[in-house]
Amino acid sequence: MFFCSVELTVYTLVLLATTSIIGTVVLQNGSPQQYVTLYGNGFYNLIKVLKLDDMYHAWWFLFLLLLLCINIIVCSIERLSLTWKTIFPKKVGFNPDRFRTLKNKEIFTTNKEFKTLASEFQAILSKRVGPVLYEETSKGCVMYAEKGRWTRMGVYVVHASIILLVLGALIGAVFGFKGDLRLDEGAKADTLFTTKSRTSIQLPFAIQCNEFEVRFYDTGAPEEFRSNLTIIENGKESFTQDIRVNHPLRYKGINIFQSSYGTAAPDNALFEILDNTTQKSITIRLKVGEKAQLPRDAGIFEFEGFLPNFKFREHNLGEAFFGKVTLKGKEGFQIPLPTKFPTFDKMRKGQFTFVVKDFEQRYYTGLQVTKDPGIWYVYAGFILMILGCWITFFISHQCYFIEIEKTDQKTTSVLVSGKANRNSYGMTLKIKKFVTLLKDK
Repeated sequence: MFFCSVELTVYTLVLLATTSIIGTVVLQNGSPQQYVTLYGNGFYNLIKVLKLDDMYHAWWFLFLLLLLCINIIVCSIERLSLTWKTIFPKKVGFNPDRFRTLKNKEIFTTNKEFKTLASEFQAILSKRVGPVLYEETSKGCVMYAEKGRWTRMGVYVVHASIILLVLGALIGAVFGFKGDLRLDEGAKADTLFTTKSRTSIQLPFAIQCNEFEVRFYDTGAPEEFRSNLTIIENGKESFTQDIRVNHPLRYKGINIFQSSYGTAAPDNALFEILDNTTQKSITIRLKVGEKAQLPRDAGIFEFEGFLPNFKFREHNLGEAFFGKVTLKGKEGFQIPLPTKFPTFDKMRKGQFTFVVKDFEQRYYTGLQVTKDPGIWYVYAGFILMILGCWITFFISHQCYFIEIEKTDQKTTSVLVSGKANRNSYGMTLKIKKFVTLLKDK
């Protein structure tokens, strides 16, 4: 049968490993310009066709995961019936001759009476191993006990863990999302855009940024940034929480991470307007879109907006305000006013010089919002993987055999042997310790 083939498992795993390497080497979720710059137009077209730019969500990669999952399930079901009969036999039996010929055995003699010895050894075997099968022979008796038959299920626990991991990955890829949300201080939103396709996603609640705070090192690098967020449901505030980098907000299966920040446009600014003819100046506070009359009724100044990064002759001058100056009888023109360079407008040598004297520094918070409904399957898979590996590699099905024989010299001969389905060397050490325990009785 195709799906229970071991070759299918090997080929699928090799393909998954190979494509995972490709996914690591090829840039994921980049912009078209990035791919063209890195790989050229020809290879970029191939990347788009095969969806190598978002490989772990590509249909063919998800198909490989699904194929591996089906393959493991079918193989496990096919082999489970035989394993089940081994673990739960209708009647437990043993072959004494098989244990007598094992290499892993110890023989010793004792002067104790046969009946006393048989009773003591049976009690020890029952306590240390499990229920004892006792049979009398022409020369004495044999005893058999075993433990750990259930450990043969360890490999199926590992199989189940892989299935859960694969299912978790599939569910997360199909039903989960990862998107970006920008919020100015005081703003709220219930819609975000996915990182890759930029499609909109409606959240079951709204997120409001009450406050954003950033602290800087002496070098000017950001030390820590924090967002104070409020979750709003059905028009009512549910709760408020601070989030920082690596300290997200988690609610209803949705994770909100602090990912970035930036300078937001101020609501208003204080401008100084200097009349270069009279050398007199006035100050006026304006909101975006508001206009002010220039001295001597010479025209109008309009506050148009703000840019966090203003480039002038290929140089980034940082934050800058923009205004429009319209003198009487002349066409209006736009002027930039970088906050770091108060004398910038003097270079224009116009009738009036404009300077930004003061403004309220505001920030926006950049949030990454994710949802992965398959994460609990992944967690369960990891737990089962650890449990299954522990069972498979550290616990085994162990069988113990004791034969007691009367001899002519009024002594009793004892043979102790045993076997395990794995770790034969460890079983040898256990037999030696067991023999030591029996001799001390």
